[in-house]
Amino acid sequence: MVLAAVLVLVLASVGVFIARPGPVAGWLGDDAGSAPNAAGATADPAPGDVLAGPDPNAPMPSPDGVRAALDPLVGTAALGPRVNVSVADVISGQTLFAKGADNGTVPASVTKLATAVTVLAARGPGHRIPTRAVAGAKPGEVVIVGGGDPTLAIDKKGYYTGAARLDDLAAQVRTALGGTAPTSVTVDGSVYSGPVYGPGWDDDIPTGGSGGAITALMTDGARKDPSVGPGAALRFTDPDLAAGRSFARLLGVPTETVKRGTAPVAAQAAGGATSAPGAELGVVQSPPLIRLVDVMISESDNLVAEALARQVALARNQPASFDGGAAAMDAEVAELGLPADEITVSDGSGLSRRNRISPSLLTDLIRLAASPDHPELAGVFGGLPVGGWSGTLGERYGTAAGTAAGAGSVRAKTGTLTGVHSIAGLVTTADGRLLTFAVLTDKVPGGKETAQPALDRITSALATCGCG
Repeated sequence: MVLAAVLVLVLASVGVFIARPGPVAGWLGDDAGSAPNAAGATADPAPGDVLAGPDPNAPMPSPDGVRAALDPLVGTAALGPRVNVSVADVISGQTLFAKGADNGTVPASVTKLATAVTVLAARGPGHRIPTRAVAGAKPGEVVIVGGGDPTLAIDKKGYYTGAARLDDLAAQVRTALGGTAPTSVTVDGSVYSGPVYGPGWDDDIPTGGSGGAITALMTDGARKDPSVGPGAALRFTDPDLAAGRSFARLLGVPTETVKRGTAPVAAQAAGGATSAPGAELGVVQSPPLIRLVDVMISESDNLVAEALARQVALARNQPASFDGGAAAMDAEVAELGLPADEITVSDGSGLSRRNRISPSLLTDLIRLAASPDHPELAGVFGGLPVGGWSGTLGERYGTAAGTAAGAGSVRAKTGTLTGVHSIAGLVTTADGRLLTFAVLTDKVPGGKETAQPALDRITSALATCGCG
C-alpha cells in the first residue's frame, strides 16, 4: 500500500495516474476482490489522486530562456571542463537545452535509471525471482538453487522489507522430506556466469562496502549484518556459501557439509517421490520487480542493480553475467526505439568507469517511462529521491546558496565516483511545466563539496524558470 501510494503521487506528477485496483495491484500481487483481513478489520482504502498532474497548458520555457538561465551555471569551474547536459519538456518532448547532449559520458549511479527501465521492459513489474530447494543426487543432500534474488533474508530480521526467507524455505523442505533428515547442503548458483566483480570497478569497491561479489545466491545483499542501515556495509566475500551455511543451520545440517555444485535434472519419479534427485522440495519468491527497482533507486543499491541487470540478460536469453547483462540492456534500449549507440555499459550499477551514457538518452528514457503508452515502466519514479527530502538528495537543496528552489521540486537519481558527478530526473518549473534533465560530468577537479552544489544550482534554476 505504501509503494502504491508513492507511485500514485509520483506518477500523477508526470501525467500518469494509476489507482488500485489496476496495474499496480496486479504487479504487487494484490487481489482487487480480497475480503477483509482475518481480524475482521476493514481493508485500507485505495490511495487517491494526491498530487495534481501537470497542466499541459502551462507555459513551456523557451530554449533561449533556458539557455540564458543555465549557461553561466554549466560553465562553472567546479564542474570541470566536461559538462554534458540535456533538458527536455516531458509532454511535448521538445529539447530546451543541449550541451554535449549526445556525447557518451561516465554516468556513475545514474546508470541505474537505464537498468530500471530495461528490466521493467524485459521482465515486467510483477516478475518475481525464485529461490528453490531440490533433492540432491545423494541421499539426504539438499540443493539450494539461487535464482538471483539479492534481497533473500535468513529470517524475519532481514534487511529488505517483504523479502523471501530461508527459514520459510527450510520449513518447506522439512515438510517435503517427512521423516527423512537432511545430511548435507549444496549451493547451486550456476544461473550466473563470469567474474563476480565488475570490469572497470575501482580497486576498493569489492572491499569498500558499496559493492561486493555478485552471486546468484546471497542473503541481505551479501551484508554480514542486516541490521546496518542503508549505505556501505561489510559484505561476505563468498555470499553464496554464506547463504548456504545459514540454510544448513536452519535445517540442522553441519555447516562444514556446505559446498558448491549443480542441482541434478529432475526425473519423473514413481508416485512423485520427493527423494528423487532433482525433485522440488520448496520454493520462495522475491518481492515483485517493481519493489526491487524502487529499492535500487531509492537506496542506490549496487548489488540489487547488478541482479536486475542479470534479469534483463535472462529475459533476452543472454548469459547472466556482466557482459550478458550489458549486451541485453543495450538490446532492450534499441527495442524501445531509443538510440542504443548512445549507451555502452559494463555493469548495471554504475560502479564501472567504462560505462558511457549520453544525457539525451537519459532524458529519452525518463520521458518514455512517463508516457501513458508504457505504464509498465512507471515504477522507475517511485524511488526517485526528492530534493531536500529523501534518499541521496535528502541533505541537498537549501543549505548551499542558489539551491533552495529545488527542494521538493527536483526528483532525481544521482551518481558519484571520484571525479564523476551526475544527476538526472524531473523538475517542475515555477509555471507548473514538467521538465526532464540530465547533467553528467566526468572530469571534476574537486570533490562533492563543490560539485554537488553546482549541480543543484542548475536544477534549481530550472525549478525557478519562467524562461519565456
